[in-house]
Amino acid sequence: MSFLGLTGAIIGAIVGGAIGLLVLIFVIWVIATYNKFIRMRNNVDEAFSTMDVYMKKRYDLIPNLVETVKGYAKHEKETLERVIAARNACAQAGNMEDRLSSEANLSSVLKQLAVVVEQYPELKADQNFMDLQSRLNELEEEIASSRKYYNGVTKSYNIKREVFPSNIIANWFKFEKRPLFEVESEEERKAVKVQF
Repeated sequence: MSFLGLTGAIIGAIVGGAIGLLVLIFVIWVIATYNKFIRMRNNVDEAFSTMDVYMKKRYDLIPNLVETVKGYAKHEKETLERVIAARNACAQAGNMEDRLSSEANLSSVLKQLAVVVEQYPELKADQNFMDLQSRLNELEEEIASSRKYYNGVTKSYNIKREVFPSNIIANWFKFEKRPLFEVESEEERKAVKVQF
């Protein structure tokens, strides 16, 4: 074998090895990025499920709360009907976006119920009502915490799927954007006025 032939073979082996190494690095990157998306998507699903568990507990508590209020506030029928309608809308919500929207509406309607309760001092003194309201307040705090966690992991997931170069993998494997939990009502975004 001549010197030129040996040099060409060495160069060919080096180039082939370099190309093979680049392909290997690319394959490892694709696998690692894909697996990261799977972990992040599962975190989003787990966060939504956790929030969903707390919302289900609240959903189950609402009929007891409404029945207790009915006994004291008979002429507040419209508000109570809105609470039940919002609760039922949550039960019928299909996809994640509809569920988040209906839950935001339910939270808004429950705030209206709290205003009604303020008008009935004897209701606020009822022990059964106080227990129900305490449980509802605890659930609302747990829901708020789970919403923050859900929004945090969803934000991380959405950022990962939109930034380069991981957006290439997100598009190849069709990792879809996930919705954040947002307050839809402009009224809820305003500062609350408290008057005594």
